[in-house]
Amino acid sequence: MTRIPSFARGLLPALAVTALSAAAMPVQAADAVVLYTADGLENLYKNVLPAFEKKEGVKVNIVTAGSGEVVNRATVEKDSPKADVIVTLPPFIQQASQSGLLQPYQSVNYKNVPAIAKAPDGAWATFVNNYFSFAINPEVTKTAPKTFADLLHPDYGGKIAYSNPATAGDGMAVIILTSALMGEEKAFDYLKTLEQSAKFHTKGTGYLDVLLSRNEIAFANGDLQMDLDDAANGGLSIKPLFLSHKAGEAPTTFQLPYGIGLVKSGPNQAAGKKLIDYLMSTDVQSKVPDIYGIPGRNDVPLAGKNGEAVKQAIAGVKLIPVDWNQVMEKKAGWTARWKNEVIGNSGKQVEVVKPKS
Repeated sequence: MTRIPSFARGLLPALAVTALSAAAMPVQAADAVVLYTADGLENLYKNVLPAFEKKEGVKVNIVTAGSGEVVNRATVEKDSPKADVIVTLPPFIQQASQSGLLQPYQSVNYKNVPAIAKAPDGAWATFVNNYFSFAINPEVTKTAPKTFADLLHPDYGGKIAYSNPATAGDGMAVIILTSALMGEEKAFDYLKTLEQSAKFHTKGTGYLDVLLSRNEIAFANGDLQMDLDDAANGGLSIKPLFLSHKAGEAPTTFQLPYGIGLVKSGPNQAAGKKLIDYLMSTDVQSKVPDIYGIPGRNDVPLAGKNGEAVKQAIAGVKLIPVDWNQVMEKKAGWTARWKNEVIGNSGKQVEVVKPKS
């Protein structure tokens, strides 16, 4: 399995995601299948892809970045695709489908994915289910915030960061959740106020876990799977949490799954189909709880010690439904409002890709 390239996680210095530049090394090879993937699933790929490569006699070349960023790259390459498979968060997987980037493919292993968790035509299906969350460094932040209002306290001045909604699915999730709880206008009023305490915004979400662990920020957005995995397997000092709209109310979140799809006219579609079949197989899906994810297939249980940790983390948290078609209708407008009204002319960085050494 070849990564080209990704940022290092855990205690290693994070590297800029140069895979998305023209100077990056080629991702195509005659004996390779190319996977463009949102960050967060590195440990799963490390565990399961060597067996696929050995069985199929094909290398898996991986490009890792923020959800929006991998779709943006595939969009740029639409007339001459370089990727065979995309894994990304909503609403970017829906964007990829609507933009004609994905080739409908009814994998035999999609049959056990709930209808609500896949496209009717097979353009995409849920690969790893997940929940949107926030995170702190528990060694530094002894009293965790409980409500969105708590983040406006002066103690968080200059210590908050969240990923850019234009390039990261978890960043867009900040807008989705606050809009669902507060209504769009009040949500943007809140985000404008919160921006006074924001230090910067990252291009992808995975960088934030490293920054939290280094105490360069005190609070960030994330997702439950990635944050639990980074804490347990990445050696990072982070703790996921969920916020309440108001004091006395239950903390609230929504499902934010990793979706998988076959790239239309990809250079190695045959191997791409085999890779999707493999990643959606019972064998691989049964390993998803190992990295604190929830299997996309409903016939594979959320089991084991790590599965129980996920259940415990989400206990007492209110789950709200998300209409992803509506989100897609709102996405462009939300992104423009965020750029114009929230960031405005602040001069803050919105594409941080490398934690300070």
